[in-house]
Order: sequence, then C-alpha cells, then structure tokens
Amino acid sequence: MSGAQGSRGTTAPGALMAAEVASQPEVLERVLREAPAAVQAVAAQVRRFAPRFVLLAARGTSDHAALYAKYLIETTLGLPAGLVSTSTYTTYGAEPDLSGVLWVAVSQSGGSPDLVESTSRARAGGALTLAVTNAAGSPLAEAAQLNLDVLAGPEHSVAATKTYTASLLTLLLLVEAWRDADTLDLQGLPSLAHAALDLPQVAAVAARYRFVDKLVTTSRGYAYPTAREAALKLMETCYLSAHAFSGADLLHGPLALIDADRPVVAIVPEGAGGRALAPVLERLVERGADLCVVAPPGVGAEPTVPLPAGMVERVAPIVQVIPLQQLARELAVSRAQDPDVPRGLSKVTRTL
Repeated sequence: MSGAQGSRGTTAPGALMAAEVASQPEVLERVLREAPAAVQAVAAQVRRFAPRFVLLAARGTSDHAALYAKYLIETTLGLPAGLVSTSTYTTYGAEPDLSGVLWVAVSQSGGSPDLVESTSRARAGGALTLAVTNAAGSPLAEAAQLNLDVLAGPEHSVAATKTYTASLLTLLLLVEAWRDADTLDLQGLPSLAHAALDLPQVAAVAARYRFVDKLVTTSRGYAYPTAREAALKLMETCYLSAHAFSGADLLHGPLALIDADRPVVAIVPEGAGGRALAPVLERLVERGADLCVVAPPGVGAEPTVPLPAGMVERVAPIVQVIPLQQLARELAVSRAQDPDVPRGLSKVTRTL
C-alpha cells in the first residue's frame, strides 16, 4: 500500500499533494546542488557517442517532461528529436537499427514494463540508452547504460508534482552540459518557484471553475508541455474533461468547440512562444471564451494568474506549472475529491 493510500482518512484531502507542491523550491535547490557532477559525467559520454538523433520514451507526466526535452534538444543542440511509441517495440516486436541514436527514457518510478522492455530493445539495436528517473535502483535504470536520478525524494501523492519539475530541471542541466554551455544562471530558480506558490488568484480561479466539467489548456513552444501537464493534472484529480492543444493546433479545427461554457487556460511565456500565442488569444476572445491567462506581467495579455517576470523561456516551464498544480489540487478539494488518491489510479502504472 502506498503512503497516500495508507494515510487516507488520517490526513486532509490533498494534504500530501499540497506538501509536495510546496516542497519544490527545496527540491530544485537540491538538484542544483547535487546533480551537476552526475550530469556532467553523463553529458561527457553522450558527447563522445555523438548521436545523430534523439528518441525520447515516456508515459503520462513524464511524457510531458520528454516533450520539454525535445524542444530543448532541437532548439539548442540542433539535433532532431522524436517521441517514441513504445508499442512499436513491445506490441509489434520491431527491431529498428538505432545505431547512432541516443535513447532517453523518462519515468518517475522506472517501473513501467513497456519502458523497460523498449529501452532494452533500443540498447540491443545499437542506441546509447539513458534512464532519467526518481528511482536509481529501478528496473528502467538497470536496463539503460546511463542513469540520472532526478533527486526529488519519495513522492507519496499519486499525482506527480515535484518529480515533474525535478525531471525538467535535470533534463535542462543535461542539455546545457551536453552543449558545454555555461550561459544560464539557475541559482535564482528556487526563489522563482517559491514566488509561484500560494498565489491568491489560484483560489479565485478554482472557485470560478468549481462546477466546470470541460476545459481546454493551450500554449506554444516550451510552454506547450506545461499546458499538457496541466490538463493531465485536472483530469486525474478533478475528473473533468480537459483537452490540451498547442495554440497552432487549436486553430486547426478545435477552435470550433470554444464558447463561453468551455473555459480556456492559456499559458503565455515571455519570448517567442508567447508572441506566437498572441493571435490565438485574439481568436479566443473573439469566440467569447472564458479565458484564464497564466503569464508574467507585460506579455500583452492581462494575467489572471501572474507568474514571476524575467524568466528565460526555456527555464520558465519549471516554474509556470506550479500554480497549475495548485489549481488542480484546490479545484479537486472544492469538488469533494481527494487528489492524493485519484480513483482507479496508483503511483506506478504498469503498461505493456
């Protein structure tokens, strides 16, 4: 029985999730302090391997961390990167030639059989395999040649929060070390994360959306994984129908479903992604959408939930997801649900 399940009835609903969300500044500080040596060692091996392509394998929340890594790799390293369909390997038994490929499997538990098997097959197919997990002794970590621990510590709430942001930071550190760059000052990141905690506007949005049963999240670029992760958190904790679209995809058809009865949560970053999202926001206003803007001041849209200003766009996802995690928790509790133990879910999901 997990810690969350064992504590049910002895703690307030959502107490574990609230504590783990609140711990993220401390977790990020630990990653910045303890991870660099291991990250540098892995990055050195990756540079020697000189991959021609990167494949990323993940499920659920970790899939959104992998999508974030895809943006990092393609925009800062200039390498093509793709998200893997693990069923290619586990269901259909494909054995592609993966020589020259870096395979990165991201999983907070490291226990899902499809990730373990596909990583083993990728290794046999010639890939250099790396596991990014919160469980250094997990089956996935053992299956891969290289391993990075995201150092989030035990996570008891079923809804992953601190493991997500720790994974984002670990992947960011890896890419920065891989490109042998020293251009990012990340020491202020824990303080920025702390500033994103307990924003009073989050409670107001939760009250506003208490009886909502369908919702859309959207963004562009580096913030698009944040939109996807926010939708997942709302689905698994609040049991509402939340659909995530990139701003570009939203205009290719799904815009037709937007009206005043379907709220839209838009994550607007500073930088190119925010500028690309601006015309999408204009179309949403034209549609009469109930729009909740999660953004720093001064990006062109008045923020409903204000984020700290001045964040580098590729770093911002580590912070911008925090108030959305809190929104999911507060909304779930207001709907008499316990986000620590979502119905039908467990901490480790074993897919084949």
